[in-house]
Amino acid sequence: MKHSISARQVIMGTAGLAVLSALSGCQNNKQEESATQAENQNKFIVVEQLSDGKYVVVEEMPTTGPSRALIRSKDENGTTSERVMSEAEMKTLADQEYKKMKEGKSELNSEPRSEGMGLGGTILAAAGGALLGNMIGNALMNNTNFRKNQDASNRSAYHRSANQSGSKASSGSPKKSFFGNLGSKSSSSSSSFGG
Repeated sequence: MKHSISARQVIMGTAGLAVLSALSGCQNNKQEESATQAENQNKFIVVEQLSDGKYVVVEEMPTTGPSRALIRSKDENGTTSERVMSEAEMKTLADQEYKKMKEGKSELNSEPRSEGMGLGGTILAAAGGALLGNMIGNALMNNTNFRKNQDASNRSAYHRSANQSGSKASSGSPKKSFFGNLGSKSSSSSSSFGG
């Protein structure tokens, strides 16, 4: 039985694979971009003080207005008080914490020891990109201790869902191609056509 494949069929097959590969890459880039945009957009967050004085984010949502935070704390009698922190106040706290982090003096530089952080660290972890800009937000996200502390101080469902989609898009595992092969490995096989 004689098999013959024309050059045109080879070119069409190769072109088809190139298009599928490009489309797959575009989809991954869009997932990464949406995770970055979610991190860097303005947010409304609810921050709650724990009994040990540390703070955690209990609610978080994107907002079209300026970023702001509702800070809940309890006094020694157990009475809860709330205050709204403006975007300017949040920027000041986040900037101070970022400077401490660059100097190596922030709790964001080390592994998390417990749930929650100080108020400045919590604000920076929850809304750093939105408050200080994309460059700083991206630099923070590349710091593994920062991400671990961010996870330890953020209980919100929004953070968990955004973090899961971001980790799927940026995982280090090899991606499968359309045909089920690993995209990072190339395989070669020899075969002869026509005889």
